[in-house]
Amino acid sequence: MERRLAVGVAVILILALNYVFIWPHFSDWSRLKIRLKNARVTLVSYQAAITQSPDYTAKVKALEGQGEFVAPEDQAINFMRTIQSQSAASGVNINSYSRSMMHTNQFFMEQVQNINAIATDEQLVDFLYKLGSGASMVRVRDLELQPDNARQHLNANIRLVASYQISAPASLKSTTATAK
Repeated sequence: MERRLAVGVAVILILALNYVFIWPHFSDWSRLKIRLKNARVTLVSYQAAITQSPDYTAKVKALEGQGEFVAPEDQAINFMRTIQSQSAASGVNINSYSRSMMHTNQFFMEQVQNINAIATDEQLVDFLYKLGSGASMVRVRDLELQPDNARQHLNANIRLVASYQISAPASLKSTTATAK
C-alpha cells in the first residue's frame, strides 16, 4: 500500500511539474519557426542589397557629379544671389530677410533663409517654381500665406533651404589638382 501511495504521489508530482514548467512552452516551437523564417527572409533581403552595392555606388557617384559645386565660403552669397535674381525675374517684392543659418549632415551643407515677401499669387508661384528648377537645389521648407489688407496681394513668410555638397565631386577635384 505504501508503494502504491508513493507511486501515486510521484505521478501527481510529475504531472504538476509538467503543468507548471513544460506545457506552457509547447507554443515556443512554433514561435521559433516563425522567427527563423523571418530571419531567413531578412537575410535574403540583406544579401540582395549587398549584391546591388556596386550599382548604388555608381548612382551616388553620378549624383555627386550633378549640380554645381559651390565653395563653402561662397554658399551664403550664392544662395542670396539666387533668391534675389529669381525674385527680380518673377516680380516678387521681398520685404525682409532674416539671418541665414547653416546645418550640416553627412552629404550636404544646408543654408536656411527666412524671407518675407509680397506678391500676387501668379508671381509667387512663378518665383517658387523658378527657385526649385535647375541645378540650384533650393526648396521651400515652410510657407505661410496671408492676404494683405486690400486683398490684392499675398504676404508670404517663406523658409528657403539650399543644399550644397560638402566636398567637390571627384571629377572637379582631379581637374583642380591637374591645374595646379
